[in-house]
Amino acid sequence: MIVGVGVDVVDVARFMATLERAPGLRARLFTPAERALPPASLAARFAAKEAIAKSLGAPAGMRWHDATVHRVSGGPPVVEVTGTVEAAARAAGVDRFHLSLSHDAGIASAMVVAERD
Repeated sequence: MIVGVGVDVVDVARFMATLERAPGLRARLFTPAERALPPASLAARFAAKEAIAKSLGAPAGMRWHDATVHRVSGGPPVVEVTGTVEAAARAAGVDRFHLSLSHDAGIASAMVVAERD
C-alpha cells in the first residue's frame, strides 16, 4: 500500500552556487560519503532527501543526515533511513522507499514512493 509520494526538482547550478556561498551547508546536508559526489549527483541527492520528507508528510524535526541514498551497481538507488527519518517512517507505517533519480540539462530530480505492506 502506498503511504505517500514525494517529488523534488533542483537547478544544479543554482544549488551549487548556494553551497559555495554557504560553505557549512554542504556538511549540514550531506554525509561525508555524499559530499564527494559530482554536482549533478549531489543535487539529485538533495532532491531525494526533500522527496523522502514529502513522502512522509514533511514532519518537523527530521535531520538531513538521517536519509542517505546509496548507489547500487546495476540496480536502482537505495534509501537508507536512520534516526529521525526512520522514526517518522515507522510512525507512518512505512516499510520501504522506492526512489528514482534523474539529472539532465542542468536539472536534478527525485521521485519517492513510501510504501507499507
